[in-house]
Amino acid sequence: MSHRFVRLTSLLALAVAAAFNAQAQANRPQDNLNLRYANGIAAIVEDRIITVDDIRREIAPVVAQIQRDAKSEQDFNEKLEAYQEDVIQNLIDRVLIVKEFYKDEKRQVPASYIDNEVAETIITQFDGDRSKYLAYLRERGISQRDYRKEREEDMIYGYMQSQQRKSSSTVSPVKIEEFYKEHKDQFNQEDSVKLRVIQLSRNAGDTDETLRSRSEIIVTELKAGSDFGDVARKYSQDSRKGKGGDMGWQLRSALRKEFSDAIFGLEKGKYSEPIILTEGAFIFLAEDRKYAGILPIDEVRPEIERMLISQGTRQSTERWLEKLRRNAYVKHF
Repeated sequence: MSHRFVRLTSLLALAVAAAFNAQAQANRPQDNLNLRYANGIAAIVEDRIITVDDIRREIAPVVAQIQRDAKSEQDFNEKLEAYQEDVIQNLIDRVLIVKEFYKDEKRQVPASYIDNEVAETIITQFDGDRSKYLAYLRERGISQRDYRKEREEDMIYGYMQSQQRKSSSTVSPVKIEEFYKEHKDQFNQEDSVKLRVIQLSRNAGDTDETLRSRSEIIVTELKAGSDFGDVARKYSQDSRKGKGGDMGWQLRSALRKEFSDAIFGLEKGKYSEPIILTEGAFIFLAEDRKYAGILPIDEVRPEIERMLISQGTRQSTERWLEKLRRNAYVKHF
């Protein structure tokens, strides 16, 4: 990386950071960029120039978030400069990817696709107001033809990336099984249970026996075959009443010991005896159970496949980009 490029990105960072605590520019932190360099050159890729204005346009939407996340002005400067370097590399890669698309002379984006894309942009970004759209182009100093070219390249960029992902979207069963054997510890699960609860609150003057008597009415209905969810909706006095007492899946470690000891002694489909505590009475139903141990491969196969596809896509994309970069003329300033 040349000294000039380092100086350029540093100036950008300093220009934005200059108003880090300035109230007057707090609402539009992107304006802090040093506009003196708006027509400066950051890089040349083949026959395309990447300007500081291109960089500013890319980073503008995220500067405010970086500012909010920064712990100090120095932290802000470092985060911003790192992000700017990523933006510049992405802009370079974008040019190379579009060039790769056009290597096949038969490839082209139908004009109707671009028409639809521009029309959709006017609706979504400019409230359907064409005058706002034209004002935006004037502000940027570009023609409608230039803007259509940008949209076309956006579509090409997305298409080429999707094609690259497709090339890495197949994982053999053998690789999945090898990954499972080598990373079994990742698939170790804790005891968990899918719960429903009926909770009775302790009223003023209620004794444990009073709560037990109220609970027995509920137990009698459950023994008679009433649906637990229906009984919960009828009697329960907590916020889950409307959902039939549904608590979803719960880990043993997430439950109070007074509950977990009773709950994890239940078989699937069984309910507990009333548990009487200071705040009230509780009856739990173990709708389903998952026992501690290594999950079988059939249960985690889809997860492993997604993981390997994602990993393969990242690696394949990086190799592809490295090849494009090696075979291209790129100059940083």
